[in-house]
Amino acid sequence: MAENVADVAEVSEDKRHLVEAVNDLRLSNAAFRAETELLEQFIRRQQAKDDTCLSDGLEGIFQVDVGMCRGRKARLAQEKYRLTMEQKCDIAERECEALREDLDTVRDTSEKLLHGHQATMEEAEIRMMELKKASYEFDRDVAKVIREKKAMMMDAEKVTRYMEDRMKSKDALIEKLRLKNGALRVQKRKLDMQLRQKEEVGEARHHVDFQQLKIKNTQYLQQIDVLNQDLLRLKLLAGSTQQILHSHKNKLQQLISQSKTLSNEISSRDDVLARMDEETRQAEHECAEAEAVNAQLRRQLESFSVPPLLDYIKAKGVHNELEQTLRSWERKVDIAEMTLRNHTKALERYQISSPVDPDLTQ
Repeated sequence: MAENVADVAEVSEDKRHLVEAVNDLRLSNAAFRAETELLEQFIRRQQAKDDTCLSDGLEGIFQVDVGMCRGRKARLAQEKYRLTMEQKCDIAERECEALREDLDTVRDTSEKLLHGHQATMEEAEIRMMELKKASYEFDRDVAKVIREKKAMMMDAEKVTRYMEDRMKSKDALIEKLRLKNGALRVQKRKLDMQLRQKEEVGEARHHVDFQQLKIKNTQYLQQIDVLNQDLLRLKLLAGSTQQILHSHKNKLQQLISQSKTLSNEISSRDDVLARMDEETRQAEHECAEAEAVNAQLRRQLESFSVPPLLDYIKAKGVHNELEQTLRSWERKVDIAEMTLRNHTKALERYQISSPVDPDLTQ
């Protein structure tokens, strides 16, 4: 059982290797096919240009004897007539240049066709506008008059005059276009001359000049890179500076708000301080008055002499007697007032109950 499993594993491993080998061969065949197609296209292009030398040399690559394709000699022959990597790169570069030239040619042809079609469309639009204008003018000057004068015949001279005027205007337009065409031809000749001069100047340049131009171009590109780096650095610096400025602005706003709060608090504290100063002055004045009273009382206390004890007892006894007398008199006064009120009420009742004689009152 173990041997069968090992055999199956070996078979699957061999199959996997075979699949990988087949895939590698497919990829290599695809690469060879692409190279072959590129080489055939290059040969056809060179044959079209009647480049017999290169064609014969390349045809020799494909005209290898079939009998040499066997054994070691066949492999040596294939290696002998196989293209090197430099030749492949050269052919690919030439094909790229040829394709680029074809693309430029197609682009130029397409642009010429496009410009021609645009010019044709513009000419057709101008012609259509002219026809519409001529139709409108003819309808306004001739047909409308004929419709309005139904029963009358149109004067032939008027129609002839209209047609002559139209022909004169067309002749003037033709002359104007002829002059414009002549001016454009002169301008075209000048441009062709300038183009030939530029081409001659370009042909007069040597390989050294182009090398110098390449060196200068490289130097300018390096300078541009340095300037771009400086510009990027300055942009980053400007961004960081902008952020710092924004943070400082926020701090300034906070400090301004704090300053306003502190100013309000200082003004309130100033008011409180003014009130406290006023209260302090008032307290100092009261303190001075109290000190004066205290000094006076101290002077009186210093000049005070205690009377003898017997005199104090006698004065105290007299004071008690006077208080008792005062209380007795106060009771007597209360009794007298009560008696007066009673007599007054009795008199009022008597006057109400018995009317008074007027003679007696007189």
